[in-house]
This record gives sequence, C-alpha cells and structure tokens, in this order.
Amino acid sequence: MLNKSIRILNLDDSLTKQQKVISRYKAEIIDLSDLGPLVRLWMDKKAMDEVSLRIQGSASNSITFLGSGDFHHISNILASRFKEPFCLIVFDSHPDWDILPPSLGCGSWVTRTLRNKNILKCILLGISSSDISSWRIQTGNLGSLKDNRVEIYPYSHGPSSVFLKRIPQNISIETKKRFLYDEIYWDQIKGKDLTGFFTSILKRLPVKQVYVSIDKDCLKQEHALTNWEEGGLSLDELLLMLRLIKDNLDIIGMDITGDYSKISLAGKCKGFFSRLDHPKEINAQEFPESFITATNEEANLKILELLI
Repeated sequence: MLNKSIRILNLDDSLTKQQKVISRYKAEIIDLSDLGPLVRLWMDKKAMDEVSLRIQGSASNSITFLGSGDFHHISNILASRFKEPFCLIVFDSHPDWDILPPSLGCGSWVTRTLRNKNILKCILLGISSSDISSWRIQTGNLGSLKDNRVEIYPYSHGPSSVFLKRIPQNISIETKKRFLYDEIYWDQIKGKDLTGFFTSILKRLPVKQVYVSIDKDCLKQEHALTNWEEGGLSLDELLLMLRLIKDNLDIIGMDITGDYSKISLAGKCKGFFSRLDHPKEINAQEFPESFITATNEEANLKILELLI
C-alpha cells in the first residue's frame, strides 16, 4: 500500500525549487545530481546499478519525484523492486514503448519494464504525441498488444497506418486491413464519459495491485510546463482518474515526472540525440523559471493532496 511519504530523486534540481512540496510533505531528498547528465535521456547498466544502489535503503512504496520527463526510465528501476504480481498504469503524452536501442531510455522504458513477468497488464493513457502516428509507430512495441497485456488509450489521435507488420487483436483498438498496411483506430479519451470509461478499464485488471507512473507532459500547458510538447488532459481529468484508481485499487508504488529543467548532458552523442528528439519548441521556453516552478508545483501539490 502507498505510504504517506514522498521521495525526491534529485537528478536535475527541478524539485528542490518546490519548497511547498518539500516542507508540506517532509520530502526525503536523495541527491543524484552528479548522475543527472549521465542518466538523462538514457543510461547504461553501470549507471542503472549506481542509481539502484543509492536508493536501496529508501521505501519502495513512496511517491517518488524524478524531475524532468527525460528521466522517466528511472521508473523501470522503481517498478522492478516489487516482486508480487501487479499492473502498471502510465499517464504520458508518449507511449515510451519503443523497441529500438537504447533499451533503458525515456522513450523505451515501458518495453524494458514489460520484461518483468510480474507485470500482468500495462495501461497507457493520455498519449497525444506523434509517437503512435504512421511511420513512427513502426518502432513501437506492437507485439505487447497480444493477449491485451498492453492497452493504449490516447487522449486524441487519428488513425495510424502500420506497414508490413502483424497487429495482434486488442481490446483497446480496432484495425482495418488495407493493401500492404493496416490501419489502427484508437479508443481515445477525448469526449468520453471519463468516469464510466475508466472504471470499465479498471474492472478488467487481473489484480488490484497497481504501480502508477505519471509524466505531466500528458497535461495541457496551463497545468504543466515540461521539457516536451503539450498534452491534452486537463488536471481535473487526471485527478479524476487517479481518484478512481485510489478508490478501487491498491497503489503499491508511484512516480511523477514532467517537471522542467535546463538540459545538461554527458557527451556529444547525447547532445546530438537530444536536439534530434526533443521538440524544437517546448511549452516551457517562453516563461520565466519562477512561473514554470510555480505551475508545476501547483499540479504536484494537487496530486499529492488527492493521494496522501
């Protein structure tokens, strides 16, 4: 069961500026700032082992803040600490299910985490990025849709074309066969009776134990200013779904990313891929740091008030 404490893995100083969060919830701060540039975007096994070692003594069932969504792959380490069967629920503007290397990066951590056979089902919610659009979906983990192990519900997304690949039957999508390609029609969140829609998803989970991961880039700009593009969910919609999870399931662990920090990277290779992968115009760039911090802190506080 989720405990009443919060933990900050300080990789980028984005959370150490949020004094209301720290003081109100007596946050445990684990300083990983020396590893931040090395871990950002992706990490190798040596870095992963070092992060795991430094958090070894802290509670696994805390709410953990990771900073920027560039560190979302730390969720893999946190979720792997649970040995009982559980389900993974992820709120994110991106599916993070890429099958290309690096296997432990912010765009592929879900695929890596699904190697854990204790994870019986994964629900991906709120995607609004181009990562599931035609062409880019070619490198997505389509095989994970088999037997409904992964269900994916975008906030809003048009049909996607998949070329020369088999798409498993899945409760969260409809497919139509075309010449040389298939079309996926997504069951999107936008316009739904969210309470009824999400409750039906939760009722299908095979166990009540869930690990929840939130990247605030799934939210509209008014609620979150991140290192990525704007999402489509309102904060009220996210809070509604979190309340339904809290009321109906047992949250065993949780992490939150999607705060903003200036990008600091180790090595030219990461610098190149950062420029290639990050959107050229991110939703935080036009605002002063104090406003960015206040906006993200307000969202964090509302999430904590609901859960703790």
